Amino acid sequence: MKRSRLSKALRAVVAPVVLLILLAMPEPSHADGPSLALTPELASGFARLALKGLSTEFPNKPEHVMAGPGDVKGPQSLHPAFYGSYDWHSSVHGHWMLVRLLRMFPDLREAHEARAVLGAHLTAENLKAEAGYFARKDSKSFERPYGWAWLLKLALELNGWDDPDARVWVKNLRPLADVIVARYLEFFPKQTYPIRTGVHPNTAFGLSFAYDYARSVGDTRLLALVQERASTYFGSDVDVPVRWEPGGADFFSPSLTEADLMRRVLPPGEFRIWFARFLPGAAQGEPRSVFQPAMVTDLTDPQLVHLDGLNLSRSWCMRSIAAALPAGDAARAALTSSSARHAEAALAHVASGDYAGEHWLASFAVYLLSTPAVE
Repeated sequence: MKRSRLSKALRAVVAPVVLLILLAMPEPSHADGPSLALTPELASGFARLALKGLSTEFPNKPEHVMAGPGDVKGPQSLHPAFYGSYDWHSSVHGHWMLVRLLRMFPDLREAHEARAVLGAHLTAENLKAEAGYFARKDSKSFERPYGWAWLLKLALELNGWDDPDARVWVKNLRPLADVIVARYLEFFPKQTYPIRTGVHPNTAFGLSFAYDYARSVGDTRLLALVQERASTYFGSDVDVPVRWEPGGADFFSPSLTEADLMRRVLPPGEFRIWFARFLPGAAQGEPRSVFQPAMVTDLTDPQLVHLDGLNLSRSWCMRSIAAALPAGDAARAALTSSSARHAEAALAHVASGDYAGEHWLASFAVYLLSTPAVE
């Protein structure tokens, strides 16, 4: 695939700024994780990646079950709000990223264009259609739980923003967010066993963002569900088989994503005990297969480039796990150092010039760079 002029321009903006951030990073000795900064210049480059993707309908990989000839429709017909960026979930977290960047940088160079795209997509009519799509009999498992989780993260981001446009958008989004919450409440009591994978169906990730949303908006039913399911699925886990990681197409570490959920739901003292049993080699930086960044051999392959996402998500998980451990815990230094190495390995690849990674990696990068170790 040839790199477009726009992609080359984005690389010219993003790559040097990422390099400056990495060169400026101190030695990773601070317990709360690497001191990365999301600068206005880097935010601008990431925003341009999102804007490019959110209005790009094709190529597209729909997760669409067709019950008959009438269901043969194009992406924008099916999903008038979230049709771009290759797939539904990437579109959703691309919208989240724009909102996060606008909140952090009101004078962002792309602010006018970003607001225009958000305003055009997040209309009441479009989001009513998105909610209606979930009502289809054949959409019961649509985007479960990865897309569900990112939709709630978008709703959380809008809900916390005191902005005239955001107040309109969050009102428009609320019916869809309510549908997603209802899906959580309906489905997870029926899921007897967790899905421990490094890709979209990962149960721990889906519960983590649902926890953040429920706590933020005061949804006690959803919060109680997440806490109960996390305890039931993962509370007794010991000596996780982390040596099997990574898988060849992972963008999550099953073990670290699980620990990132448990540090949310357990009190600090209980989490320390749980984590010591769960990953007993952490203080020694073992196993190396998890504490060393994954190798990405082809940035144009849509599955192999998942490993760049893995390095980013490992980085935010390790940072948050470290921050949840007490100051004297021996695992903190190993997790913090590894978090920095993973960030360094992945950030320079976000603007690769190829759509396989560019349609989604910036969202992971922004989440890493803009989210406190403990929210």
